[in-house]
Amino acid sequence: MPWTKKDYPNSMKNLDGPVREKAIEIANALLEEEYDEGRAIPIAIKKAKEYIHDHPSEKKERK
Repeated sequence: MPWTKKDYPNSMKNLDGPVREKAIEIANALLEEEYDEGRAIPIAIKKAKEYIHDHPSEKKERK
């Protein structure tokens, strides 16, 4: 079942909103690629942080 803005892994609860939203998006894509949840979540968090850092306008748009 895909994660949403209201239903996401507990490990994402302390992320800033824009980072969390991107992490959810990435994690769902990884799950579609048949990654295990335990592997998809940390990868998604790391990549989301990198993405938001590299695209500061995304942070403003996602608020």
